[in-house]
Amino acid sequence: QVQLVESGGGLVQAGGSLRLSCAASGRTFSMYAMAWFRQAPGKERELVAAINWSGTSTNYADFGKGRFTISRDNAKNTVYLQMNSLKPEDTAVYYCASARYGSSSLTALSQYGYWGQGTQVTVSS
Repeated sequence: QVQLVESGGGLVQAGGSLRLSCAASGRTFSMYAMAWFRQAPGKERELVAAINWSGTSTNYADFGKGRFTISRDNAKNTVYLQMNSLKPEDTAVYYCASARYGSSSLTALSQYGYWGQGTQVTVSS
């Protein structure tokens, strides 16, 4: 079955950086769009960034533009999220997701059918 395993979360001071990784297995990784979502306590899960199958097309939530970068390495079956200039409001559990179908850069939560367990990111002020 499809497995997504995130790593790289942790505690960081405001203005710092983190790099999240998500290792995928169980399906042909390079055929599908991937994304990062996040969920803060009491809030709905929201898109952070999405990337198409080849890494040539990306989409970002407004809060991430200019600070976050999504990338993928199809040879390693891994997707990354580089987060710079972190703010306390970025504190959340970050989830990696793989699209149900489709290889383009998909942005709707419902388009993703496979999820990792999540990794906590905490940004202190």
